[in-house]
Formats: sequence, structure tokens, C-alpha cells
Amino acid sequence: MQTTEQIPDGYMRNAVGHLVPEGQVREQDKLRDDLVLCLAARAHELNAELAKFKEQALNDIEDLIQIAAERYDTRIGGRRGNVQLASYDGRYKVQRRIAFTEELEAAKMLINGCITRWSEGANNNIRALIDRAFRTDTQGQIKSAAVLELLRLEIDDAEWQRAMDALRDSIQTVGTAIYVRVYEPSATAASTG
Repeated sequence: MQTTEQIPDGYMRNAVGHLVPEGQVREQDKLRDDLVLCLAARAHELNAELAKFKEQALNDIEDLIQIAAERYDTRIGGRRGNVQLASYDGRYKVQRRIAFTEELEAAKMLINGCITRWSEGANNNIRALIDRAFRTDTQGQIKSAAVLELLRLEIDDAEWQRAMDALRDSIQTVGTAIYVRVYEPSATAASTG
């Protein structure tokens, strides 16, 4: 990790942290350093702009969902599930996607343990109901709405509660878990994540 302490005039700090007099640094190294620092600064600016765009986009998508819910006299809570919106002409699409970590697999194993225990001697079709929640779509993505529905079930079982804890933990923090993808179907997509 680079230190943020002030570098004395006439010196440059090298990659191992030593101060080197500028006169001993090759011109090509100085040019490279200037370019990299300039690009890194611009990348930080763009990253901040993308973060603002992402937050605004998520808020706007949520507002649109709430307007639709109000039209049907219903209430939808929180940013849940994947949503795909398209412009009227179909030229642009915007997706809101929720990502899960590897802890989702732990949750699935715990849930399967519950199902096995609860359904001992019962029909194997019961397992199909849970497997359906963990099914992927055509792009290999977990259908988040189905998985998140499991959190709404109030089941008094210690193993189930551990599974729900793992499921909650598998949903990454809001900053990284939910991303917005804006694209033209015939063009290359741009993502913020």
C-alpha cells in the first residue's frame, strides 16, 4: 500500500517506497508516471460519476415500480428482484439485477437439509418446489425474486434460520449487489456495478 505522506520537492517515490531524486529518474519513467497518474485520477472521477448515476437509476427504477404498484392498489417493499425495462421503440433496455455471493450455495445446502428432514417418507416432488427457487434463467442467473421469497417464510426451525442467515449474507451490500445494465440490443452493453 502506498503511503500518503508528502514527497519532498525534487524527489519521486519509487514502487518500493524509496525516495529517488528526480534527476536520477529516466524521462520515460516520468512520462509513464504522469500518464498513469492522469488516467487514474480520471478513472476515479468517472467511478464517482457512475456511482451517482447508479444510485439515481436505481431510485428512478424503484419510483417507476411504485407507480405501477399504486395503479393496481398494491404495495411493493424494497429493491427486490430483477427488473427489465425497455424504451417504447425497443431500442434501449435497462436491467436491474441483484447478485448473490457463494453463500447462496451454503443456504441451498441448509435448505435441502431441512427438506430432507421434513419430508422423510414423503413424495420427492416436494424437493422440486425448493429447487425451483434456485433455478437459473436462460443467461445462467439465479431468479432473485424466487430466492428472496424464501426469506418471507416464517419457519420455526434452527436449521432453516441458519439457511436464511446464509441467504441474507449472500446478498451483497447495496453498493455492489444491485447493478444497472443499460444497452442497445444490437450494440454493446454498458454496466454499472
